[in-house]
Amino acid sequence: MGWSPEQISGRLTQQKSSMRISHETIYRFIYDQIRRTKDYSWRRLLPRGKSKRGWRRRRHRPIECIKDRVSIRERPAHVKRRKQFGHWEADLLHPRKSGATVLVAEERASRFTLLSKLPGKHAQPVADQLKAWFADMQPPLRRTLTQDNGTEFFLHHQLHEQGVKTYFCDPHSPWQKGGVENMNGRIRRYIPLGTDPDSFTNEDLQALADRLNNTPRKCLGFRTPAEAFPTKLLHFKCESTFPPARE
Repeated sequence: MGWSPEQISGRLTQQKSSMRISHETIYRFIYDQIRRTKDYSWRRLLPRGKSKRGWRRRRHRPIECIKDRVSIRERPAHVKRRKQFGHWEADLLHPRKSGATVLVAEERASRFTLLSKLPGKHAQPVADQLKAWFADMQPPLRRTLTQDNGTEFFLHHQLHEQGVKTYFCDPHSPWQKGGVENMNGRIRRYIPLGTDPDSFTNEDLQALADRLNNTPRKCLGFRTPAEAFPTKLLHFKCESTFPPARE
């Protein structure tokens, strides 16, 4: 009937029944049956359906372990309008469940995209690559970075030395960094889910980044991200023409 042992015991007492039994006795009986018969279907008689008593230790959520985490809700409102350069979004793309990954960073105003192949989802290589990218930019191009709460971004505070303010989306809210999520979908056309990470190199990713950055975008009035991005503030070369097709 779905009654808990405590409800059964309490009801018998309330009705002044000649049969009385404590809820502890019911629990002990059921768990003894499980231990004796190894028949775990007995646990279905209990409200929580557990094969052992007691509360499981509460696991920490990743969000609770992020040092100096600042919510996206505290990010300046003008960032959302995409009028000022230097505000980035980042994400980690997984071709497969394990193995190498692709770090994706997109500038919000121009949709200019940077890609890099990393050996996995460890936080230090992610932070190192982001720092390397931002080191090649003048301060007006490295104002903020918005990311999700994955463990790969736990060392975000290392970017603060470069003047980059970091913000985190709410849990399970990928749309709050919709630009890079949209870019992930574009990248999936070339690196679909299940692709062997060993089948492409970092050089292949740079060619893909050039292709994406030289593709006209409706949101930019059909200019390309490379045309919209202020390349004069970069210390590295930015391709401005469509790369030749790869054989």
